[in-house]
This record gives sequence, C-alpha cells and structure tokens, in this order.
Amino acid sequence: MTGAKNRRQGTAASPEPKGQDKEVAPSLNGNGTAHVAAARGTAEEGPQENIFLLWPNIIAIASLYYMPLHPRTCSLLYSISCLLDALDGYAARYFEQSTRFGAVLDMVTDRCTTSCLLVFLSSAFPRWAILFQSLISLDFASHYIHMYATLAMGGTENSHKNVDKSRSRILSLYYTNKTVLFIACALNEAFFIALYLLSFSSPLLSPSLLETVPDHAAQAIISQGAQVNSSLLRHLFANPHSAGALELARANKMDSFWPWVLAGVSFPVMALKQIINVVQLVKASRWLAEGDVRSRRALGLPRKRKTA
Repeated sequence: MTGAKNRRQGTAASPEPKGQDKEVAPSLNGNGTAHVAAARGTAEEGPQENIFLLWPNIIAIASLYYMPLHPRTCSLLYSISCLLDALDGYAARYFEQSTRFGAVLDMVTDRCTTSCLLVFLSSAFPRWAILFQSLISLDFASHYIHMYATLAMGGTENSHKNVDKSRSRILSLYYTNKTVLFIACALNEAFFIALYLLSFSSPLLSPSLLETVPDHAAQAIISQGAQVNSSLLRHLFANPHSAGALELARANKMDSFWPWVLAGVSFPVMALKQIINVVQLVKASRWLAEGDVRSRRALGLPRKRKTA
C-alpha cells in the first residue's frame, strides 16, 4: 500500500501534459546545414525536406558537368557552390539547427568536390598526377581519422571542431576561429581553381598547348579561342572525347595573367592548409592510439605468457 501511495504521489507531483510531445534538444556539434531541422520527436507535423538535394550540392554537380571544356562557367559555379556551402554552415549554427548529419554531410561534400577538381588536374597535368593523387589521399585520410577520433574519444556529442589547445594549437586556431577557417578553405580552393584555369591558358604548365595541329584551318580556329565542336575533332581524332581531343579543345581558351596572379596569392595558404592536414592526421592517429593503450590496459592486455 505504501509503495502504491508513493507511486500515486509521484504521478501527481510530476504530471505529463497530454497531447504534447517532449522536445529533443538538437545536437549543436559544429558545422551543419540550415536545411536540416532540429529533431523534435516523431509526431511533429510539417513538410519534410530532401536533406540530400541541397543547393550547394546541386551547383557543385553542375560545375563538374562544365569542367572539361567551359572554364569560366565551371569556375563561377564551383565558387558559388563553395560560398553557399560556407554560408549554409554559418546559418545552421546561427539558427541553432546544426546536426550530426549536417556536420558529416558538410565535410563529405567538401572532400568530394575538391577531389573531383584534383582528378581533373591529374588528367590535365599528367606529369604531376602523383602529387594531386597524394593531396586527395591526404585530404580524405586526415579528415576521416580526425572525425572518427573525435567521435570515438570525445563522445558522440562532441564536435570535430572542438579541438583543445593542449592537443594542438594550430588545429584549435584553425577550427575555432571562423575567419581563419574561412580564409584557409577559400584560398585553398582558389589555388586549385587557378591551376584549373591555367590548364586552359598556360603553355608554361602545358607545353602541348603550343603544338601545331595538321589542319591549318583548325589551328586558326583554335588560336582564336573559339569553341571547338565535335565535328572538327572527329577530323583530327578517331575519338572526339579522347584525352588528346579534349586537350586540343582546351587550348588557348583564355588569358593566363589573372590565373597566375590568383595562384601566386593563394599558394602560401594552400601549402599551410596541407600542413594542417598532416598535423590533423598525426594528432588524430596518436589520440586513437592513446585510447587503444588505455582500453588494453583496462582489460589487462597484453597478458603475460607463462614461460615453460
């Protein structure tokens, strides 16, 4: 009877409002997307948004479509995509709509778009393909291990951008200072965009752009920067979509002065960004290793083997 009385008193002391669901606090764990609403239970009504078809992603895909032969259109769309992606994250944090999925999606889309651009540069500058491939590998490995270490060691509610100064001063400055993060990411992308534009304009980087073609009429058209159509390429190449045909179609499309200026200005920041990627990879790997050591010691591992 006493237990039942206590249960009745407990029920009376803390009544549950009928017809209302408990709100679930959103996880504010870093950069997310303003299009992903905070979780409020299963009974919340309202239109459901497609969390994959976001404008930055759509524009990025469009820029990739124009990448092989239309440098100005591609560069404009690619830059708009990067800018919208950055503003999307700021808006998510400002309106307290950051989510774990948003943070992961933001990082994944950034890595994918940059990798697609580096893949193009590998084909445009085959002599330096190993360098671009190394940058892709470093970028993916660094961010994956950093994200995994944050979740495994810091807890699922911890953001990958919450880097303590005691672990790394440069990573703490990079992730916690919004101005530093924006400038570093923007100029890093700007350097690769500059190389992309130079692949259409600089004989210094692509000596083959100076080579003459058998058909003098075709050479005159190409040297004027006109669009090279597929019918012309079929007269010069068996496959108009081959690497050689695409390289010829890119030739002398634009002046190389401003791409060189952009490359020179952004190169130091791009180099610093790669150093940060290396630091991030090393620090995250060591953090995971420290956790492994503690876990093994807690389990009494390695066990001492009995000697015969």
